[in-house]
Amino acid sequence: MKRIVLCCSAGMSTSLVVTKMEKAAAERGLELKIYAIAEQSLRDELESHSAEIIAVLLGPQVRFKLAENRKLTEPYNIPVDVIDSVAYGTLNGAKVLDQALNLVR
Repeated sequence: MKRIVLCCSAGMSTSLVVTKMEKAAAERGLELKIYAIAEQSLRDELESHSAEIIAVLLGPQVRFKLAENRKLTEPYNIPVDVIDSVAYGTLNGAKVLDQALNLVR
């Protein structure tokens, strides 16, 4: 199953975004595993699941780590971006899902 990984500092508010994204994906008939991890765990996640990960999104609170995480994802050809802060703040799972899917296209 294809995966979308959200990285954040603690995972609390990001887990709410994940729930909204999962609902939006289900409504569209998309089978995706969407989940949040601590940003510092991304290296291990990539080593374990790079074949299934289609996109990585960083929570706005760790946006300053975009370049560092891009270096981690590039060898796997996995796109990474910072979640739109308005979509994140309003828990707009459909918009965040669109952002992830647009990275893949």
